[in-house]
Amino acid sequence: MDAFLVKVKETHTIEGATALLWEQLPSPHSSTQKALDLAMTAHDGQFRKSGEPYIVHPILVAAITASLSNDETMVQAALLHDVVEDTDFDLDDLSRDFGEDVTHMVAGLTKIVEIRDEELAPSGSDEKLVSSALTFRKMLIASIKDIRVLVIKLCDRLHNMLTLDALRPDKQKRIAEETLVVYAPIAHRLGISRLKNYLEDLSFFYIYPEDYDKIDRYIKENAQNLQFKLNAFIQKVRAMMESNGFAHDQFDIIGRVKHYYSIYLKMHRKGVSIEEVLDLLAIRVIVKEPLECYKVLGLMHLNFTPLISRFKDYIAVPKENGYRTIHTTLFNEEGIVEAQIRTEEMHRLAEYGVAAHWKYKEGGNSVNLAWLESLSYQNESVEEFYELAKSDLFSEDITVFSPKGDYYTLPKGSVALDFAYAIHSEVGANATGALVNKRKSSLLTVLKNGDIVKIIKDDRPHLHCSWQDTVKTSKAKEGIRSQCRARLKETDTLTAYNILAALFDQSPDAIKKRIETMGLDESIYKLPTQLDYFKEVIHKLAVYMGAKEVRFWELLKKGYKKPQLKEIEHFRFFTNKPIEAVEFDYCCHPKVGDQIVAFYKDSKAIIHHKLCKKAYAEIRKGKPMLFVSWSTSKLSRYRLIISLQNHKGVLADLLAKLSRLDMNVISIELGIRNSESAEYCQIEVESTESQKQVLEEKIAQKFKLIEMISLDDAYNK
Repeated sequence: MDAFLVKVKETHTIEGATALLWEQLPSPHSSTQKALDLAMTAHDGQFRKSGEPYIVHPILVAAITASLSNDETMVQAALLHDVVEDTDFDLDDLSRDFGEDVTHMVAGLTKIVEIRDEELAPSGSDEKLVSSALTFRKMLIASIKDIRVLVIKLCDRLHNMLTLDALRPDKQKRIAEETLVVYAPIAHRLGISRLKNYLEDLSFFYIYPEDYDKIDRYIKENAQNLQFKLNAFIQKVRAMMESNGFAHDQFDIIGRVKHYYSIYLKMHRKGVSIEEVLDLLAIRVIVKEPLECYKVLGLMHLNFTPLISRFKDYIAVPKENGYRTIHTTLFNEEGIVEAQIRTEEMHRLAEYGVAAHWKYKEGGNSVNLAWLESLSYQNESVEEFYELAKSDLFSEDITVFSPKGDYYTLPKGSVALDFAYAIHSEVGANATGALVNKRKSSLLTVLKNGDIVKIIKDDRPHLHCSWQDTVKTSKAKEGIRSQCRARLKETDTLTAYNILAALFDQSPDAIKKRIETMGLDESIYKLPTQLDYFKEVIHKLAVYMGAKEVRFWELLKKGYKKPQLKEIEHFRFFTNKPIEAVEFDYCCHPKVGDQIVAFYKDSKAIIHHKLCKKAYAEIRKGKPMLFVSWSTSKLSRYRLIISLQNHKGVLADLLAKLSRLDMNVISIELGIRNSESAEYCQIEVESTESQKQVLEEKIAQKFKLIEMISLDDAYNK
C-alpha cells in the first residue's frame, strides 16, 4: 500500500484528515472550503463505530477522490455524500449552495433508506439484500449520466475497507465479499487498477486471513532476495535498451512484487504453493511512443526466452475498459519475470482509468462504458438484478472476433449465443447456429480467446428458454428471459380462451370477444395458472352470457355441467369433461415442476411442456384445452453427484447439511474415482422443492456439485 493510503488508514482526527485533503488540493476553490464547512456542521456530534468523529470519513473519502482526480466538484460531492442521508440537510439545500452538478452526484450516492412495500422483492427475500441491491441499481443508473458517481463510491468503499477493523468479524467478511465481487470488478471495468488492486488485497485479508498470512509471511521473509532479483533484471533491461538506441531519460522501468490477491489466484488456478509460483516479479517499461513499445518487445524477445503462451498485445487489441499494454513473460537466470510495455499515456490510463480524464485534463475518454448501460436490467426483481450485475462484473474476460475483424470482450466461459447477443439483441434472438473458426458449431459452443465467430441466423426469433443458465452475459440472459416471458404470456392468453371455449362448448373467437367486452382481456393470461381466478372468470362469464344471450342461457340450463377438481396420477384438472386417461405426446418431455398445458381429445388429457413448439402450434389453432397443474402431494426426486475430500467425518457432515436443506436421503453410494484424494458420492434425495435450479443453487453453495439430475420424469408412473 502506498504512503498516502497508509496515512489515510492512520488518520483519526478532523485536523489530520483536513491536512491530508489540502495536501491533495493545495489551492482549493472557495466552494470546496464551503462544502467542508457544511459537512462539518451537518455531521457535528456524530461518531463512527470506532469512536472517531464521523466527519473524518467524508473528509478522507474526499482526499482519496482528490488523489485520483483534480475535479473539485467530485471532491465537494465526496465531502457531502452522507449529508442527505444522515443529517437534516436535503438535496434542495445542496442544489441552492452548490448547483446541480454536485447535487446529482450526491443524489446518486445517497442510500435508499425508505423502501415501499411493493418495491420489496418476492417473499422470503432478505430485506438487507434488497436494500443493498436497490441502492446499487440507483447508483449505477445515476452513473450512466455521470460516471463520477461510481468513482466517488469506489473511494468511499476504499476508505470503508481501510477502517473495517472497527466492525464485527461477520460484518467484516460480508462487506469484504461484496467489495471483492462487485466493487473491485467495477474499478477494473473503469480501468482504475490502483483502486482495483487495493480493494482486492483488503478484501482478501478479511475473507481468507490464513491464505493472506501465508503469502504475506513468505513475501516479507524473502523480501531482500526478491528485491535483489528484481533490481538485477531491471539493470539488464536498462543496459539492453540503452545499448540499442534508447537514451536514459527516454524511458522508465518500474519493478514490483505482484499484489497478494493476484498471487493467491495463481496459486489456486494452478494448484501450487507460493514457493512454486514462478512469476512473482513484474516490471513495467514506460516509453514515449506506441511504436517504441514494439521495439522494446523485439529487444526483450531477442535477449530473453519468451513464454509465448503468455504473450498478449493489448495495444493492438485493447481491453474493453480501454487498457492498452503489451504483456510478455520472460525466462531469466533469476527466474521468470512478467514484463509490461506501455507509453506514458497508456500508463496513466492503466493506473487511473476513467479518472485520468479529470486528473490529467486529457481530451476525450478512452474508457469504454458501454458495459454500464447493460447493467440497468429494469425488468428484473432487485435480487435478480444484483445477481446479474455480480456475474457480469466478477468475471475474467476473453476477446473474440467477427469475420470482419471486429473484436468483442466477453466473460470467460461465454458461448456462441453470448457473442450473438453482444453483436445485437436481434442477432441473438434470431440465431440458429454458428461458425467458430470456420467450423459449424452449436450456439452453446464455449468460446476461447481469439476465436473467430460468425453467427448463422434466421429471419424470425427462435426460443432458447432452457439456455438462460448456460449463457454468461447479462445481455444474453435478459434477451432470452424477455423473449420467453413474452411467449409464455401469449401462450397463457391463448390457452385461457381455449380452456373456456372447451368448458362452455363455444369457439375460442366467440369467448375472446366476450372477454374483451367484459374488460378482462388484460388479466386473462393468469387463468391457466391461477385456479381461483379461473373460477372467478367462469362465474362472471356464465352470468354475463346468461344475461345477454337467451340462447346461451338455455344452453346453460340444459347441457352445462359444473366443473370439478379431478386428481389423476401426477396431475390436477379443473373441468366439466370426463377424463379417461392421461397421455404424453412424443415431442416434449416435461418433468415434475415444469410449466405444462393439457389438450382434450377423445376423453383423454394430453400433456405438453408449455414451451413445446408443437403445443404452441395447436394452441394457436384453438384446439380444446383443460386447466391443469401438477399435484403437490408428490415430493421431487433428484440424483446428486458430489465431490468429497477423503477425510474423517466428511460423510456425516454431508448428511447433516442435506438435512438442514430439508432433503430426505433415499440412497447413497460411495466410490473412489480419483487415485489421489477426490472421492465422488452419488446420492438420491427427495425434496419439496420442485424447481431444480433453485435447489441446485442452494446445494452448490455448500458442496462441490458435479451433477444434478431430476428423476421426476413425467413419463414415469
